[in-house]
Amino acid sequence: MKLRKGRAFGALAVLAAVAVCGFSCGDLKIVGKTDPNAESSTQDSSATFPEETTEEQTEPSADKVVHVTAAGDNLIHYSVFKNAEEYAGGNGYDFTPMYSEVKYLFQEADLAIINQETIISQSNPIRGADGGQLIFNSPPQVADAVIDMGFDVITMANNHLLDMGTSGLEESINFWNQKAKENNLTVLGAYLNEEDANNIRVREVNGVKIAFLAYAHHINGFEGLLNDVPLRVVMNEEEDVIERQIKQAKELADVVIVAAHWGEDDTTVVTEDRIELANKMVNWGADVILGAHTHTPETMEWITREDGTKGFVYYCMGNFICAQTDNFNVIGELPDFDIVIDGATNELSLENVGCIPTIIHYEDNFSNMKVYPYSKYSPELAARHGLPYAVPQGTYTEFGWDVVNRIIEEQIPAEFRKLDK
Repeated sequence: MKLRKGRAFGALAVLAAVAVCGFSCGDLKIVGKTDPNAESSTQDSSATFPEETTEEQTEPSADKVVHVTAAGDNLIHYSVFKNAEEYAGGNGYDFTPMYSEVKYLFQEADLAIINQETIISQSNPIRGADGGQLIFNSPPQVADAVIDMGFDVITMANNHLLDMGTSGLEESINFWNQKAKENNLTVLGAYLNEEDANNIRVREVNGVKIAFLAYAHHINGFEGLLNDVPLRVVMNEEEDVIERQIKQAKELADVVIVAAHWGEDDTTVVTEDRIELANKMVNWGADVILGAHTHTPETMEWITREDGTKGFVYYCMGNFICAQTDNFNVIGELPDFDIVIDGATNELSLENVGCIPTIIHYEDNFSNMKVYPYSKYSPELAARHGLPYAVPQGTYTEFGWDVVNRIIEEQIPAEFRKLDK
């Protein structure tokens, strides 16, 4: 990006070739003091100088640019936290090694967003869908790893919010709110009360105001528990609330990013109801939609508004980390794009839009678990993946470098693939 600068120059020219006072060259007479040690100087008091003029020019304002990288479901299964236990050498949990290969992507971003799929309720036992029950509660060290990676925005609207009941959810909200105060985070998606839910989160990055909203499809049938407490989660079906909040967010900020938890588990088909809701959200004012929940990577596309402007939807980012055992569950997407506010027109555009494919790697008995960007993964690592031998087995257990590439080719349109980051 080049900046043009206007400059005003005086009309007086200085000739370096003139070395002594009074030397004439054509019609030009140089006057003034030439010898600082001279007792007197020759000065032409009648000489006149051209008046210095300054042409006032408005310097164009620079574009405001925010580079954004996001991540899908941070899904802490039993084998995920057992790996963290192993990495910590039996002294608590250390999740940071699992994220070491992708950490640079979030630290290089101006803004990093993650969907925290599991709650953190320290008064309840740690759970990770062990024993066949899809109940999750993660150790607090998960938050330490998320913060260490450089995430700024934590979204919580998902179907596991009430896995530890309303008291567990309240505890988790308070836990993350405290982390937000200590680490300058933006946390949203589950709220202490209605007022909190209507307090739209706005974060300013590089001079750009960005508003964040988050909505959930369901809470595993426990939604009724919220009827008797002040806690609030906005559901996808509450379109009147979503419309109001998006329009309000658009008034408060330059950009609106919506985290949408939607779809059906283990599918890659984008259903009509999600397409319809995505179009409504964009026309209400959403600029980017970050989809989650299906645990699979799904396609993405531009949505054109009635006025010709555009928003972008990632229908599902898939898992960021997990210990699932179908091949499509271990391939994820990291949305990656630039928010640009034109310095001259103040118009918003999204540029360099796409996603970075990721692979959740583990070996025998879910050991050596790590998340890799596509650029750092290899056929050799793919050949060592433990998914074909995992217990309990999934349905789609074939794995290898060809499977990785096939899933990426099927689910991520070519123009949006960022394979070298």
